[in-house]
Amino acid sequence: MAAETISKRSATALGALAGLTSAIVALGAAELVAGLSRSWKGPILDVGDRVIDHVPVAVKDFAIDKFGTNDKPALLVGIGAFLALYAAVMGAIAFRKRIEIGLIGIGAFGLIGAYAALTRRVGGSLSDILPSIIGAALGAGALWLAHSVARPILPTPVLADDADPTAPPERPALTGPHDVQENDEAASEARTGVTRRQVLVRSGGLLAALALAGAGAGAVGRALKNRFGAAESRANLTLPVATDPLAPIPDAVELGLEGIAPFTTSNADFYRIDTALTIPQLPTDDYELRITGMVDKELSFTFDDLMQRNVVEYDITLTCVSNTVGGNLIGNARWLGVRLDELLAEAGVKAGADQVVGRSIDGYTCGFPLEAATDGRNAMVAFGMNGEPLPLEHGFPARLIVPGLYGYVSATKWLVEIELTTFEEFEQYWVPRGYSDRAPIKLMSRIDSVDGLGTLTRNPDGTAAIGGVAWAQTRGISNVEVQIGDGEWAPADLGDALNADTWRQWAFRWTPAGAGRTTIRCRATDGNGVIQTDERSEPLPDGASGHHQIVVFVE
Repeated sequence: MAAETISKRSATALGALAGLTSAIVALGAAELVAGLSRSWKGPILDVGDRVIDHVPVAVKDFAIDKFGTNDKPALLVGIGAFLALYAAVMGAIAFRKRIEIGLIGIGAFGLIGAYAALTRRVGGSLSDILPSIIGAALGAGALWLAHSVARPILPTPVLADDADPTAPPERPALTGPHDVQENDEAASEARTGVTRRQVLVRSGGLLAALALAGAGAGAVGRALKNRFGAAESRANLTLPVATDPLAPIPDAVELGLEGIAPFTTSNADFYRIDTALTIPQLPTDDYELRITGMVDKELSFTFDDLMQRNVVEYDITLTCVSNTVGGNLIGNARWLGVRLDELLAEAGVKAGADQVVGRSIDGYTCGFPLEAATDGRNAMVAFGMNGEPLPLEHGFPARLIVPGLYGYVSATKWLVEIELTTFEEFEQYWVPRGYSDRAPIKLMSRIDSVDGLGTLTRNPDGTAAIGGVAWAQTRGISNVEVQIGDGEWAPADLGDALNADTWRQWAFRWTPAGAGRTTIRCRATDGNGVIQTDERSEPLPDGASGHHQIVVFVE
């Protein structure tokens, strides 16, 4: 008995499942191949990196606004969802129409991955395309194998637009060896008596086996990739002690009001915004920091070289340019490292240089004015954060810290090169994307203790309290004021100022006139007497501005 043909709807579903399975095989094989080399990546990561490099700034800002520090997982999920849909469509077309279309579709995605590998920020080589090419080839092979097993029950492709879908397929005339082969295969199927159920069972078993093989290959590839990781190097690192250690942070910097951000941000809670889809891995044994460009003498330092220099530690607050008014892309930490101006003095800066460029291992660049490294502020190459080696995601083994500048121009993580150049000769990563090439941090303040549209509960004595933080790195905070409704601006209490490079806590206590809805605003004054502007601006091109204002309900 010849096999019965399944419906076109069932063929579509079976093809979609086969397409998804072929994608699992392709990605798993690519991960396995990528695990053989430190520089190789799977196609999803290579494509994702290129998406990050070319996505419009508006989309980047939207992603950060909606997903915050989870923007990269969101991107990977989005790429995975698109790939799953694409693979399912290719598989359905292959099973409903022609297998060649599905194979070409998988090959096209492999070529996209190969192109992404070749166009990395740090020049890709021909060998970098191997994960994508080999993965695509094995994925195509999986789809072809699944189609071959299921072929006896697949509906005959409709080649003409006016064909009657209810009419039985006509056996074509024998016009050549290919037609003879197809008819011989049909006769063979009739002789073997393969049933539809048997073919479906075999197809399901094959797809399950292929999916398991693909997932297993991916897991093995990930395990192999861990050989090149830096986690062990970090775990075995003992940081040096600063030449002149800082005193413990005094309790008086904290006001004790619940809800205010802690003065020191823990490493686990410190914000992370960068362009690295996966965390670069730089073991200290392989680390080298070069100082190049417009210098009298190019220098190179191993990690041990840096730790044996004059080691300093500073408390510095970092702020991301993408931080909106009232946003949380800001954190304060105690950093350990070496002074940047000492490194530059040793190299000797040539006349005419006006820009310092930090370059990451993945090719990302920051650039900031030379005077920010030489005017006496505590700019540094940091390798410690809050008493431990830099976390991997925060730039291990070394990064740049420059007080008073937004991170996109100064805070290069996974630092491997410091280049002296000019603003005329070189544009750092974000400048062609619409951001300013000079970005001093703006004076800002934020309400922390109650959320917008939240409820503010009065104390037993009828008073209420709110609080938050204010910052103006390198200038410091001298005053914070609060406005309740349309009332006058009133001064808030301030926590002690540790230095001009860190934020400062504030708290305001008052007696509400009664229960109900009210508006609260805050503004700060910096150490130079400048009052925070109420003019509202977005993060692009050089940081947000405006008063943080919320509406609360007083009980």
